[in-house]
Amino acid sequence: MTNIKTISLIMLMLIISGCNITQNKSHTTAGNFYYLNPNKNLSTLGRVAIVELQNKSNYPQVSADITNTLYQALQKRQIFGVMIVNQNDPAWQSIQSDIDTNIFQQLSLLRKQLKCEAVILGTVTEYRPYPHMMIGLRLKLLDLADSQTIWAAEQVWDSSDKNLEPKIKEYFRKQRKGNLEPLGEDLVSLSSIEFLKFVAYEVASTLDKGTK
Repeated sequence: MTNIKTISLIMLMLIISGCNITQNKSHTTAGNFYYLNPNKNLSTLGRVAIVELQNKSNYPQVSADITNTLYQALQKRQIFGVMIVNQNDPAWQSIQSDIDTNIFQQLSLLRKQLKCEAVILGTVTEYRPYPHMMIGLRLKLLDLADSQTIWAAEQVWDSSDKNLEPKIKEYFRKQRKGNLEPLGEDLVSLSSIEFLKFVAYEVASTLDKGTK
C-alpha cells in the first residue's frame, strides 16, 4: 500500500505538472501536440509510474478508465516498464500537504518509494460521451532524478472532427485489423471504450521518437 508520505509527494508532482507545456514546444503536428526533451532518451528509463489522472470532467470514472487504457498502450510499446498508482488507495484520503524538505530531496524520496525513474502525471481536462465522443488530456513525464520534463502532451480528441478520420482509419488498420467488423473503424467513434483505446494509442505513439 502506498503510504501517506508517498501520496503527498505525488500530489506535489501534480502541482508541478500544472505548468503550461506550450512553453516547451518541440514537435507540432496537425491535430496533435507533444514535447520531447532532446537531451533525454526514453529507452534509458527502467520503470515509470503512471499516477491516476486528475479529473476535471463530470464523469468520475473516466480518469481511471483512460489511465488504465494508457497503461496498456504503453505496455505494448515496451519503451520502459510501467506501473499504476491508483487514486482509490486509502492513503489518498489522508494527504498531507505540508512537506518541509527541498524539491530534490522530495524527488529522491519519491523515486525510492515507488522504485521508478520517472512519473507520468496529468489531468482529464474534459470528457463528453455524447452527442459525440470527446476527451481532453494534459500529460507530463517527469524525470525523478533531476525534475526535468522528459515528455509532455496536451490535446482534445473529438470524434466529430473530420481531421481524426484518417488517424482512426490508420489506427484501425494497424491495431484492430478488421476485428471490429461489421462496423469497422466506425466503432471507434461510437464506443467510449474503443475511443479511449484510440486516444491512448495516439498518446503512446508520440513517445516513439524519444527512444532515438
